[in-house]
Amino acid sequence: MPHGAARMFVNRPRRKATRILALTLAVAAVTPASLYAPARAADSETSAVSRGVEIPEFYNPPAELPGANGELVRSEPLPLGAGLSIPGVGSLPGTATRVMYKTTDNSGGPAAVTGAYIEPFAEWKGDGDRPLVVVAPGTMGQGDQCSASLGLEHPIFFNGKTVSVGYEDIGVYRLLARGVAVMVTDYVGLGATDRLHTYVDRVDEGHAVLDAARAAVKVPEASVTEGSRVGLFGYSQGGGATGSASELREAYAPEVNLVGAYVGAPPADLRATAAGIDGSALAGALGWTINGLAQSYPELQPILDENLNEGGGGALEDLSTACVGDAIASYPFQRSTSWTKTGESLDQIIEREPAVQEIMAEQKLGNRTPEVPVRVATGIQDDIVPHEQARQLAVDWCGQGAAVTYQPIVLPNLGDKLITNHIAPLLADQTAAIDWLTGLVGGDAPAASNCATLPNQL
Repeated sequence: MPHGAARMFVNRPRRKATRILALTLAVAAVTPASLYAPARAADSETSAVSRGVEIPEFYNPPAELPGANGELVRSEPLPLGAGLSIPGVGSLPGTATRVMYKTTDNSGGPAAVTGAYIEPFAEWKGDGDRPLVVVAPGTMGQGDQCSASLGLEHPIFFNGKTVSVGYEDIGVYRLLARGVAVMVTDYVGLGATDRLHTYVDRVDEGHAVLDAARAAVKVPEASVTEGSRVGLFGYSQGGGATGSASELREAYAPEVNLVGAYVGAPPADLRATAAGIDGSALAGALGWTINGLAQSYPELQPILDENLNEGGGGALEDLSTACVGDAIASYPFQRSTSWTKTGESLDQIIEREPAVQEIMAEQKLGNRTPEVPVRVATGIQDDIVPHEQARQLAVDWCGQGAAVTYQPIVLPNLGDKLITNHIAPLLADQTAAIDWLTGLVGGDAPAASNCATLPNQL
């Protein structure tokens, strides 16, 4: 690996035109993201800058974090870029608060996570306290400017060096319209400027989602309570995060009143997902994955040094500050063979590296049992986050006795490796997914598991 790329491991916390624009960011709901960028000192007086974007000082974590997971570090009002304030009436679709809260990362150490809580303007008409849905965003990128909380403030941002679109805002606003409070997590390192985003790290994501639910009840003037029903909503990277959270909840956050999780197009098997991304329009997500895992597992550094060529190291460094739109523009259809010294693919390197195989196995979803109903949805033509491995997650959970609603999204092939086969199911399934989840947080009995018919489904 070139010196510049290797250097970025230093001081890393251990372990760890309208249609085109719409397509580019809906596209973001995809797979992995990761890498290493120089760490900044906590409580620095200088704001971080990523691709010409000055990250608000709010996102710089303090040197010391609270001891309890889910404890608020700080909060402040967050203006919604697509919101509307009406004097004497209120804010539509709700009043947003930017938050930073404490979580525990893959290594067992403390980490700061940013995000946003939105108190809906709409009245909650269901039974019980106003419910909460934690939204786990799909792939946004790895630069701090790509975070979902900043996307709520700036739904579309372009400065000539980076382009970011808050595509998750659509689902968030639809949930708010039903009177459901929403907590959006930025995950570990995406937004918070002290470390690199660990992208699809199973433990980091699952903890960040569960601690978001804990933090929501501590937001000043939030109407949600400890007794509020909690649902999880995520697609692609977000589906992996909600799937992980549903597996980890009983051991990590048993007091969270979780009633269900929407697990859309989850990258349950990172090796299979990496193979799907390789050579696709979102090939840059390979770099995010490598970067994120390298931060969580420093023992990967020598393997990267041995195998990456100068172009590969440069791509990883560049992608560490990139958003989805940047990656699509700069690295479309690249193959990992162009990043290695031997011309081998990433999958071929994994095949001969037992240490990497062990990490992939540790990251795999499906080895633990969700204790709440889960809805697994996947497009049968999805070749970016491959359909087969997502369906296998449903099979694995069913085999463990979980309450699984499996939903194959049957659409025509809209173009191999173009991301269209990954984005279209997100859009096609969103209404049904929101209906299912809001029913659960509203107190409805969950739909009967369809595990018995799963062997006969696509």
